[in-house]
Amino acid sequence: MTERGSSRFAWPVRRRTPADLPGPDGTAEDIAAQDIAEREAADRRLPPPPPEPIVEAPPRFNVAVFRLGGLGLALVLALVVALIRVIGTGPPSIAQLRAEAGVDGWPFLTVGVKGDQPGIGYYDPKQHSWSGFDVDIAYMIAEDLGFRRQEVKFYAIESEDRARMQATDPASDPPNKRVPVNMVIASYSITAERIANGVHFSVPYLYTEQSVVTLKDHSPVNTLNDLAHKKVCSLSASTSSSALTQAKADVVTRNQVSECFGLLYDHGVEAISTDAAILGGYKAGPDGAKIRHWDIGLDRSEKWGINVGENKALETLVNITLYKSWKDPHDDRWELAYRNNIQPEIDENLPTPLAVAEQPPVVPRPDVRQLPWETDLP
Repeated sequence: MTERGSSRFAWPVRRRTPADLPGPDGTAEDIAAQDIAEREAADRRLPPPPPEPIVEAPPRFNVAVFRLGGLGLALVLALVVALIRVIGTGPPSIAQLRAEAGVDGWPFLTVGVKGDQPGIGYYDPKQHSWSGFDVDIAYMIAEDLGFRRQEVKFYAIESEDRARMQATDPASDPPNKRVPVNMVIASYSITAERIANGVHFSVPYLYTEQSVVTLKDHSPVNTLNDLAHKKVCSLSASTSSSALTQAKADVVTRNQVSECFGLLYDHGVEAISTDAAILGGYKAGPDGAKIRHWDIGLDRSEKWGINVGENKALETLVNITLYKSWKDPHDDRWELAYRNNIQPEIDENLPTPLAVAEQPPVVPRPDVRQLPWETDLP
């Protein structure tokens, strides 16, 4: 508060002079009006008062947003814990199986196959090339293991060497050098006896049956009993030999089926008996007119499997490929192997069936851990 009242601004006091007094015509009202005009002029010369500060209201706490953020964080933590549990426990992943099998460290995949079975496993010495159903199955497995075709090495293996997985190299110098192999795909039938003796098979990849071949002019062979007391050639360590022995045939064994055909053409034996899929390639070959292929009507099927030795992780990886080729309708690699090798021989062997034209049903799914976004197994 100032001497001049309640005005916010101090009004400067100016003493009146005689010149300020009203003249003869001036009045007191004129003096008051003059004072008011002077005050208004002074107000216009002063700076404007500072603006009043704007005080904003404090923000309100959004409980809904806080709850939503907390829920999202809880879900993320739950997912992380679940993934840790899945990764840390349960069956192995494909990457772990590959590490256990050691395949990533192999420069080549070595495979023991038959070298004298046209349509199944055949080595052409002139072309230095391999062909046949078993060869194509090997390429199918190699592809899933990450090997290119030129990184698959085939070696000829005899029947009695399939369990010990020791093959020979027909192109070596000196020839037929002994070679250990990673797996055996060589018309190898799965039997309880072989499993009991330590052979580790994959699931079956082909169904066939035992049959008989004779020279063209031989009397009909409808059952194995028709070969009783007659010389019959079969492969050593094969399932066919035991059935022939039970039929009281005089069994002559050889390590290669080509040796049996040599005996047959030289009249050293009256017949050859082994799996129909093997004999069918000879009947469809250049000497097919010399022989007859007989269906003996055995109920037992021969189920071919792949021997992987003691490598349990490799066995699972092989089964994964066979499962995929059976389960996935877009995977036609097995069908192509059959179509290119066995199917062309069917007409020449009628009415004797060679093999089932469908892949054996691989019912159990391999026990493999997969993350939700992985698609290795259908």
